[in-house]
Amino acid sequence: MTQVEIGRGKSGRRAYSLDEIGLVPSRRTRDPEEVSIAWQIDAYRFELPLVVCPMDSVVSPQTAIEIGRLGGLAVLDLEGLWTRYENPEPLLAEIAELAEPAATTRLQAIYAEPIKEELIGRRIEEIRSAGVTTAARLSPQRTVRYYKAVIDAGVDIFVIRGTTVSAEHVSGQAEPLNLKSFIYELDVPVIVGGCATYTAALHLMRTGAAGVLAGFGGGSGHTTTAVLGVAVPMATVIADVAAARRDYMDESGGRYVHVLADGGMTRSGDIAKALACGADAVMVGSPFARAAQAPGRGYHWGSEAHHPELPRGARVKVGTIGSFEQILHGPSSAADGSMNLMGALRRSMATAGYSDLKEFQRVEVVVTPSSRPRGEPTAQGETSARSW
Repeated sequence: MTQVEIGRGKSGRRAYSLDEIGLVPSRRTRDPEEVSIAWQIDAYRFELPLVVCPMDSVVSPQTAIEIGRLGGLAVLDLEGLWTRYENPEPLLAEIAELAEPAATTRLQAIYAEPIKEELIGRRIEEIRSAGVTTAARLSPQRTVRYYKAVIDAGVDIFVIRGTTVSAEHVSGQAEPLNLKSFIYELDVPVIVGGCATYTAALHLMRTGAAGVLAGFGGGSGHTTTAVLGVAVPMATVIADVAAARRDYMDESGGRYVHVLADGGMTRSGDIAKALACGADAVMVGSPFARAAQAPGRGYHWGSEAHHPELPRGARVKVGTIGSFEQILHGPSSAADGSMNLMGALRRSMATAGYSDLKEFQRVEVVVTPSSRPRGEPTAQGETSARSW
């Protein structure tokens, strides 16, 4: 493990972003049509190793249904507009028209509307009735209050997602969520995160979670680095969390916890490299905010953007490039990795000679100079070369 001296009183481990690694082809290649990119978590099998982030700019009940029919999984944010308002469409249209200086203030006002418990059940049922796997997200702070409504509505996969989630939250103000006892009592698989270190991931795996989110999420709209100074490059995050998965399997006698890379992936090459570093699937948002059907109408924002006291995100203009189907399956009319994400993943695996995702995790990688100029922000807000 290489330590970099920052100064006489501080050193840090060298860490790598996805931009700084490259995939190495093996001695054989395959036909892309013969490559499987399916994955399974608990009893649920998906044809695509892709989970769409719980962000209002991307996931509505209708888009969750559409993504499900295309082979992926979309997570509905149960603290978003769809559980605060009967009809959020006029507000989504307003958000897309906001002038930049006023956007954060207006977002805070819009999201100040209380969550309505009856809407939680209604939105989940709307997705369930379409016959696709239903996934919904709560933050750790609101899980205890609303989880019963989520379970009673028949959610298939429960996602507990925050910027950073630990199994040992300490608070003198309120009784913290005990993840281990909470997950043990649920009859549905739970995905929990984010986390950015081996130790944090190992503790989350010990709670009984079916999956762990590796990374801070947020992606292109995330300003956590600027506001909090917190940043860990994604390639290192995924590799560390994957190592925790391996060691937890030994510790638990063979229990496998899925690793979902969350954040910092805007192009098809990023997705391929995240899976190569050890992820079982990826959670992405901004590529799908660019779909014609996306609720954000060409804009993208996450829950951090409307925090009432300390916003750590921004509403970002991403534009529109095509339909969900084109972004997932093509055909692509762009050469920048923004469309036909799954076709590109199949071709990456075929070029490297691997036939399924578990094999692909063994692909050789190399460290390369970043494709971005040194110091330019990446999708997660970290600079292209950083130690931690």
